[in-house]
Amino acid sequence: MPDAIFAHPRLASIYDAFDGDRADLLAYVRIADELAARRVLDVGCGTGCLAVLLAETGRTVVGVDPAEASLDLARAKDSRVEWRLGDATTLPPLNADLAVMTGNVAQVFLTDDDWAATLRGIRTALRPGGHLVFETRRPGYRAWETWDAPPRTREVPGIGAVEERFEVTEVRLPLVSFRITYTFLADGSVVTSDSTLRFRGQDEVETSLREQGYRVLDVRQAPDRPDREFVFLAQAE
Repeated sequence: MPDAIFAHPRLASIYDAFDGDRADLLAYVRIADELAARRVLDVGCGTGCLAVLLAETGRTVVGVDPAEASLDLARAKDSRVEWRLGDATTLPPLNADLAVMTGNVAQVFLTDDDWAATLRGIRTALRPGGHLVFETRRPGYRAWETWDAPPRTREVPGIGAVEERFEVTEVRLPLVSFRITYTFLADGSVVTSDSTLRFRGQDEVETSLREQGYRVLDVRQAPDRPDREFVFLAQAE
């Protein structure tokens, strides 16, 4: 089941306001250009920010996500994208040139079995020789140590002021759990979302990719987050 931050209609409606301008997604458009990818699969597309950017370049885009509330928002943004409710394991062969996972979607798969099933599902959706590109936080950076921060408030059109409070609830590596609490100041209602992420090292990720039939071509930096993220570029063999 997707976390409440993506699946709860009230939280999905404010997600983009707290997520910022997502200038980081332009790096993935450039990678699609680099690989001459014309048909792209966005796994864990959420509210559709990257899928829309890719569609605007004239590409054929499929976005898949298990959170219907997020997909409803994505559908309203762009009808050119084929939006699918589900996850990578539910996909048919799509003959995609490129599959992407942004926003550290790769970290939501907590067990080895779930991660392996996701990689197999993506490989099924790719054409022979197609590429997979995704990001995941570097464990050595210990990003969770910066997550307990003062609350922040955003003014969301049509909703009003909303306060976000972030709290790390457990660190038991490779798993880190946290809670985000949203207070809708217009009516005082409070909605929380609990999440857990898995932090995998570079060797672990590369091994998992090879085991599922990929060849690792490159491990890059995220341009806007140097030394904080791995960006894996792999090819289906």
